[in-house]
Amino acid sequence: MLPPLTDFVALLGISLVLCAGVVHLLAPGMPRRWPGQRNWARWIAVIGLVLLWCPIGPLRLPVVAYVRGISSDLSITLVLLACVGLGQRLFDWPAIVKNERLALSGVVVAAAVFLYPMALGLGDWDSYRLGWGEPAMLAALGVVSFWFLRRGWLVLPAAVALALLAWVAGVFESTNLWDYLLDPWLSVAAIFQCGVAAWQKLALRLKRPAPEPGRPVQG
Repeated sequence: MLPPLTDFVALLGISLVLCAGVVHLLAPGMPRRWPGQRNWARWIAVIGLVLLWCPIGPLRLPVVAYVRGISSDLSITLVLLACVGLGQRLFDWPAIVKNERLALSGVVVAAAVFLYPMALGLGDWDSYRLGWGEPAMLAALGVVSFWFLRRGWLVLPAAVALALLAWVAGVFESTNLWDYLLDPWLSVAAIFQCGVAAWQKLALRLKRPAPEPGRPVQG
């Protein structure tokens, strides 16, 4: 017997994210030209999904339900990124280009900085209430999505579109749009990625040799 729709969608999202994480951790450890690498990764994903949905404990709940008690529900954005990562490793989908990935992480970090401190009581204004359908938030999402589309980047507009559809359909227990777009796990991952990118850029500048006296600096 399947759980209610809201629970099923939440558990499925968590399952996909966990499987994507496991495949990401194990697949890089194998030689890229090994002929059976993709098939092996597919078996990892399938076995992982099956194990996560195995009922255990006195309540006979699936394993992923206990994980949900720790992780809470995950955002549509994180689930979409997990599906893209699985597609890259299992079906040879094109990878997200570096600039798009960094821009997406930057938007997530900016949104997290805007949302969480105020939602937790820093200041007199609660940014979380924008997720109840405020036109200002919908307009901001449209502007950001259009900016990405102008550059040929599709992941964030797709995430926004899917989150809006899921929000209108009410597939999560939450009725706030923020919970469909953002979650703490995605925010932490984006902060980490931005930090790594900033460190790499700083290290590259430090390694760059100083120009010789009298020689102009090249671009």
